[in-house]
Amino acid sequence: MRVGISIGTTFGADEGREGAQTVIAQAKAANRAGLDLLCIGDHHVTAPASYLQNTPMLGRLLAEWDDRPAGCLFLVPLWHPVLMAEQIGTLASIAAGPFVVQVGGGGGAQTFAAMGTTTTARARRLDEGIATVQALLRGETATSELYGIHGARVAPLPPQGVEWWIGAAAPPAVDRAARLGDCWYGNADLTPSTAAAVLATYREACARHDRVPSRFPIRKDVFVAESRAEAERVGDALIEAGYRGFSRAAVAYGDPETVAEQLSVYGDLGFTDVMIRTMAPLPPELAPDAAARSVELCGAVRARLA
Repeated sequence: MRVGISIGTTFGADEGREGAQTVIAQAKAANRAGLDLLCIGDHHVTAPASYLQNTPMLGRLLAEWDDRPAGCLFLVPLWHPVLMAEQIGTLASIAAGPFVVQVGGGGGAQTFAAMGTTTTARARRLDEGIATVQALLRGETATSELYGIHGARVAPLPPQGVEWWIGAAAPPAVDRAARLGDCWYGNADLTPSTAAAVLATYREACARHDRVPSRFPIRKDVFVAESRAEAERVGDALIEAGYRGFSRAAVAYGDPETVAEQLSVYGDLGFTDVMIRTMAPLPPELAPDAAARSVELCGAVRARLA
């Protein structure tokens, strides 16, 4: 299995600058650890929490990365396709290596209302948004009545093209991943049993559409420490506090050997890539660089999974 990182960018209301430094430190740690892919997420209208936005933050992080793949998540229904295509073209031009576009549908009526749309339009906007951005990034002239686009073209285009990872859980969304994406991207809340079930649904959808996936990636929230006992103390407390509504089986924490064992089951199921995200918030009594150190220790996890 390849091991990449999806760096979390959610922080407290007054932690924007401090949070940005934490994100940069994790990117540097991922580079030192030799991780295979660097990416960042997408979220909107998060106040009072701060969310460092994807495209400017990734542009900064690319200064800490080399020619290994890099990528960015876009909640497509919340983006205008021309703007999204231009951001991808620019980021892919900054990146020294291949570029990965990760997409999702987003959620929350309040978020959609703030962005000028509704959740009832989500599926249609997702389908048409993906297809429109893909056409624009191929250098085609695009038109979309849904988005009010008439004869648009963008530049620069990604120098090496892009790879499309489409997040999905429900069967219609998994079918979309097979139709429109290069692969399906498994979400962090999946356990080994639920991941196996959705992966089987995705394989069936690929067979229907005569598609061969480029890879089988899944995202996993992890915390790694030199001491297994220390990592379990932190991880157990987060789970007991209701961590993201996830079950214990959906996350991995411990020393590098233990975390590799917990993640290896996904390789056994057929996943080719695991994208780690550092569990947060970490308790304040830990060293200030605990998140970056966890990422750096994922280099040892990667070595074991490889």
